Amino acid sequence: MADDASGSNKTRVLFVCLGNICRSPLAEGVFRSQVEAAGLTDKFEIESAGTGSWHVGERPDARAVMVAREHGVELDSRARQVRDEDLQDFDYLVAMDRENLLSLQRMADATGGDAEIVLLRAYDPDPEGEEVPDPYYGGVGGFEDVYQIVTRSCEGLLVRLRAVATR
Repeated sequence: MADDASGSNKTRVLFVCLGNICRSPLAEGVFRSQVEAAGLTDKFEIESAGTGSWHVGERPDARAVMVAREHGVELDSRARQVRDEDLQDFDYLVAMDRENLLSLQRMADATGGDAEIVLLRAYDPDPEGEEVPDPYYGGVGGFEDVYQIVTRSCEGLLVRLRAVATR
């Protein structure tokens, strides 16, 4: 666990996709909601970022916000790009797909980062693939599908991280 700014130990999780406006903000919001429901808010720090810089400073895609809100989840982050220091500052970097996983692994190799880098779907109890599909170029239905995948996968991730966070 990394020390946060206040000096307390929290398990720090960074969800990562390409532009940080669709999949990773959904994962951030869903995981935060699940952590809050489990009464573990003080045990986690949760953020999201993108490997690309196209959307830095933007709010999540309106379709992602709409689907999340329909499920009682608020998305309030702004897009940012993954930084070298994230590989030291976070305990877990959770990638939405293989392309972003490989980008994070290359960054870790170059910077010596020691965060655990994993695919989110590794925690999906009902995997139909190993990647969270990018819904950006589709309709709202794709965002609903991604929401369902992210929700299942984040539940599995929380089960795994709960033991670490409550030590």
